[in-house]
Amino acid sequence: MTPRFTADQVRAWRMARCLDFDQPVDADTVVRRLAGVQAQVASCAEQAVAVRGAGLGAVSAALHDRTLMRTWAHRGTLHVLPVDEAPAHLALLAAARTWEKGSWQRTFATAAQVAAITEAAADALENAELTREELAAAILDRTGDDSLRGLLGSGWGTLLKPLAWQGVLCNGDPAPDGAKVTFTSPASRFPGWSGLPDPDVAAATVIPAYLGAHGPATPAAFDQWLLRGGSRRAAVKRWFGELVAAGELTEVEVDGERRHARTADLDALADARPTGRVVLLPAFDQLVLGPGTAAAELLDPTRRPQVSRAGGWIAPVIVRDGRVVGTWEPAGDRVDVTVFPEEAPVAGLDEAVAALRAALRWTRDGAGPGTALDR
Repeated sequence: MTPRFTADQVRAWRMARCLDFDQPVDADTVVRRLAGVQAQVASCAEQAVAVRGAGLGAVSAALHDRTLMRTWAHRGTLHVLPVDEAPAHLALLAAARTWEKGSWQRTFATAAQVAAITEAAADALENAELTREELAAAILDRTGDDSLRGLLGSGWGTLLKPLAWQGVLCNGDPAPDGAKVTFTSPASRFPGWSGLPDPDVAAATVIPAYLGAHGPATPAAFDQWLLRGGSRRAAVKRWFGELVAAGELTEVEVDGERRHARTADLDALADARPTGRVVLLPAFDQLVLGPGTAAAELLDPTRRPQVSRAGGWIAPVIVRDGRVVGTWEPAGDRVDVTVFPEEAPVAGLDEAVAALRAALRWTRDGAGPGTALDR
């Protein structure tokens, strides 16, 4: 018999998996449970970990202690990843070879140029930490290809992402002035760095990690989270099939749709029930990014523009029983709350605001951005 679950059960289970941690909890525990935390905006990554009980500053401390790694990862955005799991995530991203696709080469650089950049960066970053400007200068000096100057200096890091996915570079410690990021090689920064595993081996780590926070899900949903659907479909299908054959995954139905779940999660999914729990989550939160804002079970499609905004911004959200029911913004001495009319009323909103304030150390007599919040 195929296990069958409702969307309500899935949302309730995801909310527990993504938000409930045994105490004490640290940044590594949170990031590992969530299969990575987006860190394109560093403060949002800190807040995502803080609202789960690890405290503000936990991400920065883990990066300094080198238990977490910050690099371009899923969907080409900066993430923090556990150091021991990062190679597997990167291996699946590298396996897509997106920089070898014709459209990418016509827009940015040829595959030959990327290969030259990769070799030059690997040489320049060995036992070194360089700012973006220093790294660009080193690559230009080694390749002699001045046509790359503009793209190498871009804040989007277009030409550097393939290098990150291949395990050639990652973020180092902040520059001495504190205003600039630096780059180094993972092999130099992390003792015992093993390099990237074979993608088939990596899939056995990354797919269960994803489903352990954001499942049950389809292979297509997994690939949207990983690379916006850029992986080779046959490979993704095969990886899921092999994990089913091994007993790691089980095919299930969610309101009639075929998906996959970790076999170990089936009992908890069956027991999951909505409780009416309400939380406020920061921008770019993994509970939203995991299934994606296009997932109707997470967010009413008509409300998607209010959450997924211009410039790739994912708004701070109000979540009830694993479903987005509104958004919020810090506004001077208060929180501006917008509940979608069709979702009102939302019981427990005042308590949720208070919990956010406590987790992020926002107090009425505090100082600095986002302090003194009051709804």
